[in-house]
Amino acid sequence: MAIIWGPMRKLLRAAASMLGLALVIPPMADLHAAELRVLAGGSMTGPLNELAPQFERASGHRLVIRFDSTPNLIKQIISEPFDLAVVPADVFRDAGAKARIVSGPTIDIARAGYGIVVRAGAPKPDMGTPQALKETLLGASSIAFVPESAAGAYVLKVFDRLGIAEAMKARTMPQAMPAQIAPAVAHGEAELGVFLVNVLIAPGVELAGVFLPSCSRNWSSRPPSPPTASKRKPPAHSSLF
Repeated sequence: MAIIWGPMRKLLRAAASMLGLALVIPPMADLHAAELRVLAGGSMTGPLNELAPQFERASGHRLVIRFDSTPNLIKQIISEPFDLAVVPADVFRDAGAKARIVSGPTIDIARAGYGIVVRAGAPKPDMGTPQALKETLLGASSIAFVPESAAGAYVLKVFDRLGIAEAMKARTMPQAMPAQIAPAVAHGEAELGVFLVNVLIAPGVELAGVFLPSCSRNWSSRPPSPPTASKRKPPAHSSLF
């Protein structure tokens, strides 16, 4: 996932620290509270929702986080003002989004592999070989994932590589957001959930296994160019560095 900095650089560095990149900011009476607009991939919903309150208490600033799929994040980076983005590295492959981001090195902060979950207590299918994975997918009555995302696009490629793309069309249950996959399985709406492992770990489901472990998703970091960013002035002394 990528962290993208805007002109509110000191405040944004403080926000980056909530991802474990720096120390916690000490409370300071002279800080002016600001609202920080954050764009984030749906796979980061859990970590950011957990860490955001800690950052807000420590800094006095308010985070307004919008979680979305990679295609929608690209559109927002191109057309909307924001202060910070924590996005999949795939975003940088889009020419339009890349043009609105300040050039410079990226910072990889997370990596996640792909996996399959089943409802808690259900038998775990065999995923030990590509053939076993193929049979598991074909044997499932329904599979939840998010096709309209970079990770979902990779899952579709896996179906194609296994030669089951056409057969899977009748079995897939598209979800709007990654966070909806595990609940769909836990509630019995889908037999399997397929996506990034960090998204799938949730109450009511159990990880059946990781498939094609050599393929994983990276999240990296880079600043937006000034025209894309919020026009608010940065609060003083908000940096954690």
